[in-house]
Amino acid sequence: MVKSELVRALNEKLPELQIRDVELALNCIVGQMVNALVKGDRIEIRGFGSFDLHRRPPRLARNPKTGAAVNLPAKVVTHF
Repeated sequence: MVKSELVRALNEKLPELQIRDVELALNCIVGQMVNALVKGDRIEIRGFGSFDLHRRPPRLARNPKTGAAVNLPAKVVTHF
């Protein structure tokens, strides 16, 4: 499901709301989730799941086409 499908589904369940209001509310919720993850907080939505950040250390990888070594930097990824 993409965001536009979620907005449409929420609008069908709440027909008294304008579609732009549903989209604005969804954007606010997603924005708050992004801000929490940027701060390093963990997000838990009971009955749905949780979002957390995983830190991956730098590593040496290989280009599958040439076999050449490639240095990959450390990175932070979102984990559901």
